[in-house]
Amino acid sequence: MSGWNSDQDPLTGKLAAEEQGHLGDRKAWLAIEKVLMANTTELKRQHRWKLVFRFITFVYLGAFLLFLFRGSEFDANKIRPGTGDHMAAVAIRGLIAEGQEADARRIIPALEEAFAHKDSRAVVLVINSPGGSPVQSDLIFRAVRDLSRQHDKPVYAVVGETGASGAYYIAAAADQIFVHGSSLVGSIGVTSSGFGFDRLLDNWGIERRSFTAGENKGFLDPFAPLRPEEQEHMQAVLANVHKQFIDAVLEGRGGRLQAPVSELATGLIWSGEQAVELGLADELLSLRQLSVREDLPVVDFSRRLSPFEQWMDTLGVSIGRGLSQALLQQGWY
Repeated sequence: MSGWNSDQDPLTGKLAAEEQGHLGDRKAWLAIEKVLMANTTELKRQHRWKLVFRFITFVYLGAFLLFLFRGSEFDANKIRPGTGDHMAAVAIRGLIAEGQEADARRIIPALEEAFAHKDSRAVVLVINSPGGSPVQSDLIFRAVRDLSRQHDKPVYAVVGETGASGAYYIAAAADQIFVHGSSLVGSIGVTSSGFGFDRLLDNWGIERRSFTAGENKGFLDPFAPLRPEEQEHMQAVLANVHKQFIDAVLEGRGGRLQAPVSELATGLIWSGEQAVELGLADELLSLRQLSVREDLPVVDFSRRLSPFEQWMDTLGVSIGRGLSQALLQQGWY
């Protein structure tokens, strides 16, 4: 007769199997718990790093925006006291208009700093502009004349590619105007232009409704026929502004003009060589040559567009270029 073996007892074997099963389940749950804890720890670590990276990003972004909006305007005090004698240059570039680089609110403070600096022996207007607003041009012209008298310092204008219309208006304030032989100079005139769409509306059978209070409030409405009295009035306005331009040229260049002002103030432009012959300019001379002749270095006092303004201008040009290319590809024009 064999002995009794508990392993062979069905009940005991069942209990052992259940206990083993519970032990296995517990181990599984412990493993799952460890995975969850590890995952939670990793998530917390990732969250902390996200906060750190966000903070760093905001710091850099804030610094970048501060740099953009702070701009890079010139401060005369940034020039070292030991700079020594020099000619102070102020650039007049591009369209002369409010909000542009050649804005009176930007140019005049630069002129004030240039004239006021104790080491500046002369002020040079470095011009490369086709002109622009007569108001902005006259404001700069008057500032140059006033500051020159106030500080008793000579003013030179050096024209690069173009010194026309409002740019020549400003140049006339200088004691001497220097040009390149191929510079475009002059354009002493005033213009205003637009379009008339009244017949276009008639052709398309479109009725336009306009309501005004004041007999001439709809003056020069492009959708209404041009009336003779409107044209006459506008011509008188332009003639008055033209006279102001001529007066400024006579104030600055009167005794040096080699032709009657009526022949010069027709809106025509001349080359630099022709301008010298006509008395609109004094000599063919570059900024570098002027610096050598005067034995004075040139220090730039110009106030540039801020990086943000430059970026916005570049963005606007890029958008315009992209739009035109898209229209070309679509065959719109």
